[in-house]
Amino acid sequence: MNTAEVIDIGREAIYALLKMGGPIMGIALVVGLIVALFQALTQIQEMTLTFVPKIIVIFLSVLVLLPFMISTLTNFSQGLFERIASGG
Repeated sequence: MNTAEVIDIGREAIYALLKMGGPIMGIALVVGLIVALFQALTQIQEMTLTFVPKIIVIFLSVLVLLPFMISTLTNFSQGLFERIASGG
């Protein structure tokens, strides 16, 4: 295994990580902005108000996106196992 193959595997791993975590992070960002806008408009400065909606939405989005995340991880793992089986 040479340096180019190691860099290629690392690049694929980072891409798979971003592909799995990106949608959930984006959803959390949007919900956080909506809650912050709601707090700014109503002048409610409750600290727990920011956490509860984000936790609920992130949990629901993980449940919805779990098949996509599993298929992404499976494809990455199969590609990695094929490289190992072929000897490099």
